[in-house]
Amino acid sequence: MGKSLIIVESPSKAKTINKYLGKEYVVEASVGHIKNLPKSKLGVDVENRYAATFETIAGKEEVVAKLRSIASNAKTVFVATDPDREGEAIAYDIAEELEQENPNIFRVLFHEITPTGIQEGMSQPRKIDRNLVESQRARRAMDRLVGYKVSPFLWKTVYYGLSAGRVQSVALRLICEREEEIKAFTPEEYWSITGEFKTAASEPFFAKLAKISGKEPKVGNEERSAEVVADIRRQSYAIADLQKKTVKRNPNPPFITSTLQQEAASRLRLSAKRTMMLAQRLYEGVDLGDDGTVGLITYMRTDSTRLSEEATAAAREHIYSNYGAEYLPKEPRVYKKGKASQDAHEAIRPTSIKFSPKYVKKHLEKEMYALYTLIWNRFIASQMASATFEQVSVDIAGGPYLFRATGSVPVFRGFLQVYDDILEEQGIEDDDPTSKIPANLNAGDRTDLTNVLPRQHFTKPPARFTEASLVKKLEELGIGRPSTYAQIVSTILDRKYVDQQDRKLVATALGMTVTGILKQSFPDVVNFRFTAQMEDELETIASGENTYVQVLDDFYRPFSHSLEHLNEQAGKIKKSLQQDAGEACDLCGKPMIIKWGRYGQFKACSGYPTCKNRKPLHDESAKYSHMAGIVCKVCGGEMKVKGGPFGAFLGCSNYPKCTNTQPITTGVKCPKCKDGDIIESKTRRKRVFYRCSNASGDNKTCDFISWEMPVMQECKNCRNNYLLKKSSKRKGDFLLCPNCKEEYYLDEQEARALAL
Repeated sequence: MGKSLIIVESPSKAKTINKYLGKEYVVEASVGHIKNLPKSKLGVDVENRYAATFETIAGKEEVVAKLRSIASNAKTVFVATDPDREGEAIAYDIAEELEQENPNIFRVLFHEITPTGIQEGMSQPRKIDRNLVESQRARRAMDRLVGYKVSPFLWKTVYYGLSAGRVQSVALRLICEREEEIKAFTPEEYWSITGEFKTAASEPFFAKLAKISGKEPKVGNEERSAEVVADIRRQSYAIADLQKKTVKRNPNPPFITSTLQQEAASRLRLSAKRTMMLAQRLYEGVDLGDDGTVGLITYMRTDSTRLSEEATAAAREHIYSNYGAEYLPKEPRVYKKGKASQDAHEAIRPTSIKFSPKYVKKHLEKEMYALYTLIWNRFIASQMASATFEQVSVDIAGGPYLFRATGSVPVFRGFLQVYDDILEEQGIEDDDPTSKIPANLNAGDRTDLTNVLPRQHFTKPPARFTEASLVKKLEELGIGRPSTYAQIVSTILDRKYVDQQDRKLVATALGMTVTGILKQSFPDVVNFRFTAQMEDELETIASGENTYVQVLDDFYRPFSHSLEHLNEQAGKIKKSLQQDAGEACDLCGKPMIIKWGRYGQFKACSGYPTCKNRKPLHDESAKYSHMAGIVCKVCGGEMKVKGGPFGAFLGCSNYPKCTNTQPITTGVKCPKCKDGDIIESKTRRKRVFYRCSNASGDNKTCDFISWEMPVMQECKNCRNNYLLKKSSKRKGDFLLCPNCKEEYYLDEQEARALAL
């Protein structure tokens, strides 16, 4: 017999493991899944106990043939795909293909790609866990049944090509319902009142009005505010109470998948998908020069905060050596297991204390280094002493009014030396008056009111979800699993159900429509509790408490019954989505209606197919007035503004006889080449950018591209020949020089002119 064969998923992991093992092993990669459900058909036989048909993925034939060839001469085959349920399912598919060549097949788990991790995994070979495989396959079958049964229903009711997913549809519902809350929100005015006080011995300090006659103050308008302020000024004030107490803040647990994605989004501005891609590379191995290729973190798809005794001991030794005994708790910190945690893996942590961020920095790309530093710091901080603060609260009373000032001073920073878990102070607006509380205040001291500062506010609607807050909400609801969060967000963005604007997830009109149909027609599919319960049901297969067939039966039978009834109603539902456009067709006089198409909503004649007149939903003639009168270079017809998946464009009015198209320009000449025109374009995810018309096509002569719209206005500071139009919540619309960063603020008329 020859060498033993170890099969992993990725070539980079294979390369790392190869360096750790002796000559008696050969390591090969399956390059992910080798089998999948068929693309062109359902692949799940609902009449035959939901038997699933898995086919070799196109292009993987050579990989499978190579693995068979090596396995036939191998002493033993070890399948070391990722240590989760999807990895178990991949292992099963590989074993199924190789068992005729070599029946001596075992499953091994590598929780970290280090010599110790490899040795530990190889010392505990086992048979493939069929329960885990069945659980993963039940998930795949359930998702396929929803996708292949609900998607055609959406084709009938909205338009062809739409798709629905079991978990993605629930995530979309969350975003859409938040959008509805925002649209329905009515701002309410309220006023806050801050007093500036001073004792004979103290510096001035600020305190907010907290009570009026023992009740929470309700000041709803300027008139009432003026009355309260006038009465406040008439009172005499003294310090009624002063409280000092010591409070502790404990460190957060080490990262799990969801918290890593949330923190990477907040601190590093990384998408969930990007975070997991970088974490995968850190897990699989990085070339550290003299140290060789090393996996720097443990497995990154986990819902457990558990740490091994060895890792905890190493962290504590590092803390003692680098920060001192006072930063080390008496006992190691042990974090509680989450309610839905499977606890199959450790938390995400560095594999070795030796490889500090400083040690590995020169070997890592910028984003990988930032993510690794985040993981390292959170791990070390999780085993450090609590931070201690002295919290001070001062009550100033006068007549019916009670003002309160609060503050805290760090006494001992503890874990905050490594990982400050607060990015910025919350709830303090830019122009809020704040000050430190003077140290020499005493209860009973008379205070002078030196100023009163009333401020107008309006209540704000709930914030839109970001990727991070959506992942957090899904985790709270028990929807999805660590391996699925990034894919959920990516899918709803790719399907154009959601746009990303300023890192916020905004439901599109299409997303709102699809969610409305699913809520009405398939309430269980988008029901939060039902989806979470189905996740729990899938877990019972893994634990052996339930079977593949029973779980799918519980789901599919009522779902199928509903679908059968709804398919009969598809025509009525489609018609109910059509709206009266409020105008007559300019060709035949019949009413125009609003319909859905591949590129969004549009106006169409109700006399279709006799009359095929159609128009864009929104008249953008003003926006594109500079493009009027352009003649088709092919046939001489008039060029008209049309909509496409990547934005508006000019198309010949003689279509389909003439298919000539050309991009719409902004009317601004390219500031770089001075020859081309600036074109507004969109990415796949609908993010707008601007490029030169000479920056595309076969004859690229200019590479100008910008996320902001260029304005042909010279910078007065550095004489750069153009500025960029920018906007922010605080500054409003303004122009920025890309060269010297000088800012130019616009009045209302200028801003309106640039918006056209």
